[in-house]
Amino acid sequence: MTLTFLKFAHRLVLHSNNVLMRLPRRCRVLLLLSMFLLVVLYSNFRKEAISQVKEPPKHAAVRQTEDRRLVQTQIPTKVPSPVLTPPSVNVSSEFRTSIPENGAYWNQLLHARLKRAERGENPLSRDPSWPHCRDNQTNVNDVASYSPLLRNFLWGMKCRSPPFLMDQPDKCKENATFLLFAIKSIPAHFERRQAVRDTWGREYLHDGGLHVRTAFLLGASSPDDPDISALVRFEAERYGDILQADFHDSLLNLTLKMNAFLRWTLERCPRVSFVFSGDDDVIVNTPALLSYLSSLDSSKASRLYTGHVIKTARPLRDPKSKYFIPASFYKGPYPAYVGGGGFVISGALLRPLYSACGAIPFFPIDDVYIGMCFNALGVSPQAHGGFHTFDIRERDRENMCIYKNLILVHRRSPQQVKKIWRGIHSPLLTC
Repeated sequence: MTLTFLKFAHRLVLHSNNVLMRLPRRCRVLLLLSMFLLVVLYSNFRKEAISQVKEPPKHAAVRQTEDRRLVQTQIPTKVPSPVLTPPSVNVSSEFRTSIPENGAYWNQLLHARLKRAERGENPLSRDPSWPHCRDNQTNVNDVASYSPLLRNFLWGMKCRSPPFLMDQPDKCKENATFLLFAIKSIPAHFERRQAVRDTWGREYLHDGGLHVRTAFLLGASSPDDPDISALVRFEAERYGDILQADFHDSLLNLTLKMNAFLRWTLERCPRVSFVFSGDDDVIVNTPALLSYLSSLDSSKASRLYTGHVIKTARPLRDPKSKYFIPASFYKGPYPAYVGGGGFVISGALLRPLYSACGAIPFFPIDDVYIGMCFNALGVSPQAHGGFHTFDIRERDRENMCIYKNLILVHRRSPQQVKKIWRGIHSPLLTC
């Protein structure tokens, strides 16, 4: 009943916009207030119903233990970010020469940071703390021509440590975690998250004693979106896999989201063996991924950065593209990087990667930025033919035998994810 109600409420919020826009303003306000009261009344009813269930008397020690567990599982509000000062990092000569020093804003910022690091100064020492980190004054002459998203990114480049609105401090405490699925999502994507939980992201002990954990990384909704924070909080309490940080969730803030996740993982899951970072609309063949990771020798396993490698990318100068990068902001090629739809990195690389992120200014495109940070560490991306972040051939998309031999395919609906998962695990499948 809980899951059914949550799905209904999410669908109601997501599909009501068209109806709302046709109603007078006063009716829209009344309808939204009614929806909110429905959520509150249901939550209170559920709590009252649970409290009225009669249980046999319990020993005082048992009650005290359960009380402690309840306190531990409550979700704190605005958890301060873990204080992790990135140590100094030796930036590779390849990275220094691949990013030219010129008049572009980001290039100047990068080389200024590298010079401060050479003098032994902490690259972050001049950055103000959260939330006093936005700077609307820049020396970019044509900043008025930037899109609103890019301007907001530019003004918030020094904002690195947002507090967590929802935390999962015990996510990795019970057992050694072999693989952590770190899934980028947004508050409204409940159906996508549920499809992941029901299929490839389900947490359990796999063959060989391999523990898999899943965490969804969210920012905060835009003020223009319907307020579904109560539903997200209810979801977090129900499933224990929601991480939400106090920043606006947008395409160009994915870099900030990734940095926040690195900080969280070093604090909460420091002994994880591998981390998968990906979107909430991918399908992952979890058994195939675990088999691949288990087969690696120690030298490869400790320096793994793998997925669909993009080697010769350059900035897109078309203002109509969502990945548009103006020449006044950045000039030069991109280092080789792995597509952000889904990639895997070694747990042993998390701390060095976080250190590199502290030395390198944020870049608007998150997978390009992670590629830059790894390039600075001297770690090259390893191509794996099982990762298809740009989809597979159209004629193969209904062939379950194709998915059986792959690790990741990007852009599938929740319904398609469940259909593919059932198909590749069907005992009737013959390939």
